[in-house]
Amino acid sequence: MAGRSEFRHARLLRPAGFDELGVRRALSDRILPALVAAMSFLAALALAGGLAAAGLAGHWRTGAATVVTVQVPRPTQPAEGSGGAGEDTRLGRALAVLHTSPGVVSTRVVPEGELSDLLRPWLGAGIEKLSLPIPAVIELRMAPAGADLDRLTRRLESAAPGALVESHGPWFRRLAVLAHSLVACAAVAALVVALVASMVVVIATRAGLLARREAIEIVHDLGASDGYIAGRFSRRVLGLAALGGLAGAVLAMPVLLGLATLAAPFAAPGQAGGDPELSWGALGVLPASLWLMLPGLPVLAAAIGFLTAQGTVRQWLRRLP
Repeated sequence: MAGRSEFRHARLLRPAGFDELGVRRALSDRILPALVAAMSFLAALALAGGLAAAGLAGHWRTGAATVVTVQVPRPTQPAEGSGGAGEDTRLGRALAVLHTSPGVVSTRVVPEGELSDLLRPWLGAGIEKLSLPIPAVIELRMAPAGADLDRLTRRLESAAPGALVESHGPWFRRLAVLAHSLVACAAVAALVVALVASMVVVIATRAGLLARREAIEIVHDLGASDGYIAGRFSRRVLGLAALGGLAGAVLAMPVLLGLATLAAPFAAPGQAGGDPELSWGALGVLPASLWLMLPGLPVLAAAIGFLTAQGTVRQWLRRLP
C-alpha cells in the first residue's frame, strides 16, 4: 500500500508528458502505423468488393431477372386464318397476346438495326446483304413477382406457332450464387485482415514490453497497477493504429475512384471518356454505404489496437514474478 502511495505522489511531481515507461521509444511510430495502414487498405478494398457484388446482385434481381426474350420466326407473314395486314401478322398476333398477359409490364420490339449490330460480330460486316430470315425479337419486362411462362408460351404457340420464349432465370441464379459467393469472400477477407491486424498489434506490443521490461518491473514494484501500465501502452497503440487506419483509407480512395471511373460508363450509359461529368459519375458508382464505412476504418483500427494491447499487456503482467 505504501508503494502505491509513493507511486501516486511521484506521478503528481513528474513533468507533463513524462514517459516513465519509455512507451514512445518501445512502440515505433513508423512500423506499426505502416502495417496497420496496409491492413486498412486491404480492408477498404475488401469492403468495396463486397458492397459492389451485393449491389450487382440487387441489380440483377430487379433488372436482368425480370427480362424475358421472345423470338417470333417469320414475323411479317400473315397469321393463320387472317388476311395478313396490321395485327393479323404473326408479330402482331404475338404482341396482342403479350399485351393481354398478366405479369407483363412492358414490351419492346428490338429494331432490325439493333439486331444487325448484335449479329455483325458473328456474321460479318455484310450482314445486310445476306438473305437470312431473321426472327423478330421482343424484349419483355416482367413484374417482380414474375408470370406463368409455361402458360405464356402456350398462348404464343397458338397465336404464332414456332415462337420461342427465353427466360434468363437459370443464368440469373448462377450469377446470383456467384455474387453471393463474392460477398462471402469479401467478408472473410475483411475478417482475416482484422485478425492479422490484431496479430501485428500483439507482436508489436510484446516487443515493446520486452524492450522496456526492466522499467516496467521497477514501476510495477513501486505500486503501478496493471491497469495503469496497460493503459499507457494501449493509448499509444490506439493513436498509432488510428493514424495507420486513416492513412490506409486515404490511400485506398484513389484506387477505388480509378476502378469506379472504369465502371462508370457501364453503370451510367451516355457517359464516355472525356465527359466532364465522368468524375461525378465515378463517385456515383461507389455505393453510398462505402462512404460511411471508410471513415469508420480508423475508428475500427483504433478499437482493435486498444483492446488487443490491453489484453496483451495484462496477460504479460500476470506472468511477472
